[in-house]
Amino acid sequence: MSVTTTPVDDGAIDGLGEGLHGELLRPGDLGYDDARAIWNGMIDRRPALIVRAMGVSDVIAAVTFAREHDMLLAIRGAGHNIAGNAVCDDGLMLDLSAMRSVRVDPEERTARVEPGATLADFDHEAQAFGLATPLGINSTTGVAGLTLGGGFGWITRKYGLTVDNLRSVDIVTANGELRHASEDENPDLFWAVRGGGGNFGVVTSFEFGLYEVGPEVLAGMVVYRGADAPAVLRHVRDFNETAPDESTVWVVLRKAPPLPFLPESIHGEDVIVVVPFYAGDIAEGEEVLAPIREYGVPIADTVSPRQYTAFQQAFDPLLTEGARNYWKSHNFRAISDDAIDTVVEYARNLPSPLSEIFFGQLGGAMGRVPADATSFPHRDAEYGMNVHTRWEDPAMDDECMTWSREFFDAMAPYATGGVYVNFISEREGEETLAYGENYDRLVEVKTKYDPENLFRMNQNVEPAR
Repeated sequence: MSVTTTPVDDGAIDGLGEGLHGELLRPGDLGYDDARAIWNGMIDRRPALIVRAMGVSDVIAAVTFAREHDMLLAIRGAGHNIAGNAVCDDGLMLDLSAMRSVRVDPEERTARVEPGATLADFDHEAQAFGLATPLGINSTTGVAGLTLGGGFGWITRKYGLTVDNLRSVDIVTANGELRHASEDENPDLFWAVRGGGGNFGVVTSFEFGLYEVGPEVLAGMVVYRGADAPAVLRHVRDFNETAPDESTVWVVLRKAPPLPFLPESIHGEDVIVVVPFYAGDIAEGEEVLAPIREYGVPIADTVSPRQYTAFQQAFDPLLTEGARNYWKSHNFRAISDDAIDTVVEYARNLPSPLSEIFFGQLGGAMGRVPADATSFPHRDAEYGMNVHTRWEDPAMDDECMTWSREFFDAMAPYATGGVYVNFISEREGEETLAYGENYDRLVEVKTKYDPENLFRMNQNVEPAR
């Protein structure tokens, strides 16, 4: 086991702890190992200090302490980031997971959300009033990290990205100052946090606009045998080209998990899962999605009216914490026949039973926002592909990562050249792919608000020197 050390004087550390409303943890303290554990089981880092913040004053104290003592600073929301940016070796980890309040104003249709809240926290409160905003597809995901990277989910085609529905933020910048950022106040900072990740400070409150969604939606899964994948992918692609914004159809290629609605003989075999979702009137949805459900000879069809909150959690069992994860991502304006053939080839040779390839349909309202309106640049993407390479045995690390990289390279000729920042496994090296044409403007904002690059545990935008 590595020894975690800090050059900071013990008296200064004691002073930090005494001034906190929350908790200060050091190696060996009760709760330290639990606090440093995050979703991706590949990440095993040992901070010198962990500040478990209870409010804005704790955040300001931690940021100020890290800056004044030149400590590496990592920010944890829900700890779901694939690259493990939430935790660092030897530095200060600022844990926001206890700050998870969600306050909904049903008349104004807004929600104020703290940075430790998960999608499940958000949906639980918003759906009490039949409201929602576009978020992700795994309820344990943190609202903060998802939002700062752009954020997309089942209702993105109808209502845009998560950042398109962000009204304002409160954010502690590198000098320890709490700022409010919106279209009218600190607009450059507000532009940057909508897709630029955690490069600019610690957001302590997000304000979102909400829409009437649910409580019931039409959604589910249509499962086919892996041998049907080439034809099914082409059918879904063709259907999606003319589908309305209310319709979203995703596709997943993987080994069949032991789900109760699948025959036992299929468990562990190659399957392609079509996931239709309709954000509108259920009767209309039945008609719109009929061509998806009537195609071919599926193994199972679970599409039906269901609670929106339940469907937001439908894929949680396939994305539990603790497994080893290495992801790769591409964006596509279209999916060609050659791209489909390449996907099918690699899907037949998944490196582990837990791995999967998914295509999330985008476009719609997301694509009608100018690429420079927010720092999220990938407005031309009609699909986002994510390679969820997951396994449990550390001895498989090289095999699984090599397969993922090879597949990423094989798909590059068909892709836009952009990637979704939240799906990058490495901590550095793909910034230009993530931020695209908005990178230079992000550098300007970074230089203004974080000239010493205190916030660098991310897909880092380096300040100008």
